[in-house]
Parts: sequence; structure tokens; C-alpha cells
Amino acid sequence: MIVHAFLRWVETARAADRAKAASVLARAYAKERIAPDDRRAAEMAMIFLLDDPAPKVRLALAEALAECEDAPRAVVLPLAEDQPEIAAHIILSSSLLTDSDLVDLAAKGSDVTRMLIAHRTYVSRAVSAAMAEIGDVPDVLALLENEGAVFSRRSMSRIADRLGDDSEIRALLLDREDLPSDARQALVEKIGTALAGFGLIQAAIGENRVERITREACDVATIGMVADVAAAEMPGLVEHLRLTGRLTPVFLMHALCTGRVEFFAAAITNLSGQAERRVRSILSDGREAAVRALYETAGLGRDISALFAEATMLWRREAKGGQGDLSVSELLLLQARAAGNAACQSMLELVERLAIAEQRQTARSYALIASREAA
Repeated sequence: MIVHAFLRWVETARAADRAKAASVLARAYAKERIAPDDRRAAEMAMIFLLDDPAPKVRLALAEALAECEDAPRAVVLPLAEDQPEIAAHIILSSSLLTDSDLVDLAAKGSDVTRMLIAHRTYVSRAVSAAMAEIGDVPDVLALLENEGAVFSRRSMSRIADRLGDDSEIRALLLDREDLPSDARQALVEKIGTALAGFGLIQAAIGENRVERITREACDVATIGMVADVAAAEMPGLVEHLRLTGRLTPVFLMHALCTGRVEFFAAAITNLSGQAERRVRSILSDGREAAVRALYETAGLGRDISALFAEATMLWRREAKGGQGDLSVSELLLLQARAAGNAACQSMLELVERLAIAEQRQTARSYALIASREAA
């Protein structure tokens, strides 16, 4: 009877009075101060108030019901779709919103709606996946900064693909230990592209040289990264590099000469189509003719395959501790110069540049660590 009287009163009451009454009614419902027999009537009253033309009335409902775990969904869902200042209370706090509700809100809502979802205390994988597909830079940034957001590897890769051109997105992704290796490498490429397009750098050292330097830097960064890639991730990274045109002879030779054996074996497996066990067996114990045939199956030309076979034999000797002071790449370069093989010499000079760049990066890292320890 009280609720019936309330509904009659609402028809003539002022907006401010209606808002106060809505707050009292909703808070009484949330705190279970309404008798069980009257709760259904109270729900109907709140549903009726959803059509109130005064936003402050609906805001009062949202504030009172935002953290109520048994609030009527018939009230909560419309409030979540109301204007932003009203919806914010429900979207940020209500535990009644399911993953399906949040995905739907993200899809049909505004950028403000997605920003609110990104700031929820907990954001599931399913919701993060939806945001990764449709979110813009600001709301995805908020999501990545949210410690309560859970991401699948696929979602992180999708964010890297869609929004990796943004420097803040890149930084947040690269700081994550669970970022897939192929996504990490793609972000390295985007950094190189961004630097290559920077006008001041182009003016300082020339456009052609910028392109070469950035490509070499990306190769060095990628080679450095593969040492930390888990075995389960290696095939995916190799396939990504193949599709992006990164598995060049120079890149593969650099990987072989620097002892990235797991990566190199995975790359040859991918390119040759041979079984992984067979590839590993040939690389570790096969005769030079078998090694060369394997490389030709992987698409390397006859001259190049011979050079790779020789590099493999040198790498085996180095692995057994019998290589001496010179590196594999240095020995190969000396042999190519002695034989007058211009094509191989040119490729090995590129490999040498990559090796030097990697050594310089290692030296920088060593110096940084030493200076920190001395401080």
C-alpha cells in the first residue's frame, strides 16, 4: 500500500522531491529494509522511475543500486545504458553486469562507456578481447593500465596489430612479460618504422641510410629477443617473421653464427616443410651434403646453401670448443674473401655489421648494469 501511495505521489511531486524519494526507496531495497512481500512492488516502482524525465531521479537510483548484489536486472541494465553520469555508477561498480552485458555495452556504447568498462575493478578475458577489437587508444590505454584487467595472448596481439603505432600503447605492451613473442617483434618493427619516418633523423643521416639502419636495428633486436622465447612460442614467432619477410638469408646466417640454435632450427623447419626431429638431426649430426640439401629444400640458392653448410660445420666445431679466437662469421668472411666470392662476401659483410651492432648493444647493457651496481 505504501508503494502504491508512492506512485500516486510521484505523479505530482517536484523533481528534487522525486529524486530524494527514489534514493530512499532504492537504498531501503538495497539494505533489505523492505518486507519480503513488498519487494516486488518496490521493484515495479523503481522500474517505473526509469522513465522519469529528470536525470537526477535516475541518478539517485544508480547511486543507491550500484553496489547492490541483488538489485533487479530490469533496473540495473537500463541504468547502465543511460547518459554517462548515470551509467558510470552501474558500469564501474555493479557485479550484476555479466561479460555478455559488458561486451554489448562496449559494442553499442560511446567511447565514454568503453572508458568506464576499462576502469572496472575486474575485467575478464572476454571483455578485454572485445575492447581489443573495438577500443580506441584512450580506453585501451586505460585497460592496459588496469591491474584488474585480464588479457589473452590473442587480445594482446590484436592490440599490438591495431594500435601499436601509438607510443604509449607500445610501451605498456612491451613492459608486459606475458606479451607473445610475435607481437613483441611486431612492435619492434613499429618502433623502427616510427624512427625511420621522423623528419629530423632523415634530414640528419639521409633517408636511404635511415632505412638500412632501422632494418639492422630491428634485426638485432629480434635476434636478441629470441633467446628468451619459450620453445612453445618459437614456431609462432618464426611464422610471423616469415609472413613479414624477415627470414632473409642475412638474418638466418646471423642467427646461426651467433648460436641461436633453437630459433634457427625452427626457422629451417618452417621453410623446408621437413619434420622438426629430422631437421634437428641433420643440423647436429648430418653430413655436409645432407645439410646443404636441407638448406636448398628451405629455399636457399646453391651458392648460399654451400655457405650455410660451411657455417653449420664451423658452428659444430665451436660448440665443441675447438673454434679458436675468431667467430663463425669472421671465419666465413675470411674464406669468402680468399675465394673471391663477391655474392657471399657481400652477405657476410651484412652479417658482420649485425654482429657488431649486437656487440655494441651488449656493451651498452653491460655498462648500464655496471654503473647501477657502482652507484
